[in-house]
Amino acid sequence: MKMEPDPFPEEVLERKVCVVGSELVENYTVYIIDVSDGRHRWTVKHRYSDFYDLHEKLTAEKKVDRRLLPPKKILGKNSKSLVERRQKELELYLQTLLQQFPEATPTPLATFLNFHLYEINGITAALAEELFHKGEQLLQAREVFSLCPLQLYSVSQQLRQAKPTCFTGDAKRDLGHILDFTCRLRYLRISGTRGPLGSSNIQETSLPFDLSVFKSLLHIEISDSGSQLIQGLPSLRSSLATMSVHRSTESMTAILVPEASEFSQWEPEGAESGCPVTAIIPVWRNLTTLDLSHNCINSIDSSVSSSMNLLPKFQFNSELHVSMLQHLYNLVHVDLSFNGLRVLEAAHTRLGNIKTLNLAGNQLETLNGLSKLYSLVNLDLSHNRLAQLEEIRNIGALPCLERLNLSSNPMCIIPDYRTKVLAQFGDRAAEVCLDCNLTTEKELDTVEVLKAIQKAKEAKDRMSSSDKKISEETRPPAAAAPPPSSSSSSSSSSSSAQQAARPSQGNHVCIGLC
Repeated sequence: MKMEPDPFPEEVLERKVCVVGSELVENYTVYIIDVSDGRHRWTVKHRYSDFYDLHEKLTAEKKVDRRLLPPKKILGKNSKSLVERRQKELELYLQTLLQQFPEATPTPLATFLNFHLYEINGITAALAEELFHKGEQLLQAREVFSLCPLQLYSVSQQLRQAKPTCFTGDAKRDLGHILDFTCRLRYLRISGTRGPLGSSNIQETSLPFDLSVFKSLLHIEISDSGSQLIQGLPSLRSSLATMSVHRSTESMTAILVPEASEFSQWEPEGAESGCPVTAIIPVWRNLTTLDLSHNCINSIDSSVSSSMNLLPKFQFNSELHVSMLQHLYNLVHVDLSFNGLRVLEAAHTRLGNIKTLNLAGNQLETLNGLSKLYSLVNLDLSHNRLAQLEEIRNIGALPCLERLNLSSNPMCIIPDYRTKVLAQFGDRAAEVCLDCNLTTEKELDTVEVLKAIQKAKEAKDRMSSSDKKISEETRPPAAAAPPPSSSSSSSSSSSSAQQAARPSQGNHVCIGLC
């Protein structure tokens, strides 16, 4: 068994604050403050009046010394010398406050330094207070609740620290409000950011977080997160019904069987492979919909066997190799759109019971791999490279096909494209909805004419083929003439001349219909 590194390494969080500069906005000076908390740094901007308001609150609520803040200046308040001196004084002021409150930062100071946006304790405190006021209402509404990776990271880190759940002393900000809410939440959306978060250096795709605090989830959406850093996904197997993961993973295994990296050989629970294994992985018993579109997945791997009832969606991946779908015995809907697919050979061996297949936005030029999808009802082939009408013959005999989308293919510019496509379906032309438009009576009349022309052509071809065969069967075999003797050479020559002068007898003349 492989030992994976701890995604939550212990780190000593040292808070620092530094006023690094200033800028003149209209007629007042704004001070630029750099705040750091361990590896995370961010920038805050405040004018002197903001410092003054903060100080008023702290002196009233926390009995902070009034003389700590540098006094106001009326004259020359924007002069360079005053700004530089005040910059140092304000930095000392903030540093003194952080030293005075090393653990429970007062709410006015935390808000002033944007702790509620970027610092672990401030983030969890703000979330706990929000859920204290609205948590029950949100649960009863049964709507999707949104969290960002930084919030989940902060909660995960708080749970790992040996601190009381209400170390701030404010009951409304107790971590217990978050835990109670997450235990009962049914619908969750986790939305990260691409690039640095706000004015910070925080990259949410590099933040680990643990989902094991969610006990009742039915639906989860994850975007712009690092799948390899998500802990607790296996704890969702007993309840989760639908899952969407976007711009977050390069493999299905990282999502469906994240513990596979710990074992050399594994198989899903209930499988009978007969091969030696080192682990039996529980299956996703209730998971029916998996949307892995907009990722960098290039193959459907064996992890798909961990959910037999799956309805997968793989839009916008990179040249996806379709395999392993034969493990999904109940599969009836598949979305493989925008995956760079160039060919889909023998699709019936992997998609035997499929009813809806979305292949839009690929690079398909041929449809010969779809000819045996006999249960197919809906087929989207829009935005591919289909140029030849003959390719429609591969799907024209599918008995259940009712809806076909070929829009934005090169063949669409062919004159009378619709009727020529519908004609490939023969007597079922009236049952096919092409490019989201029902077949009209006029089109059906044209289809009948095309069918009649096609039948006449086929009859003519059969007749030509039959006449040719008869001609070949009745032609006498060519016999080799005996060599002429010397005594009869002269008589043979005269006889040949006489035969050449008479018309030929006993031959058949074949007349073909043109």
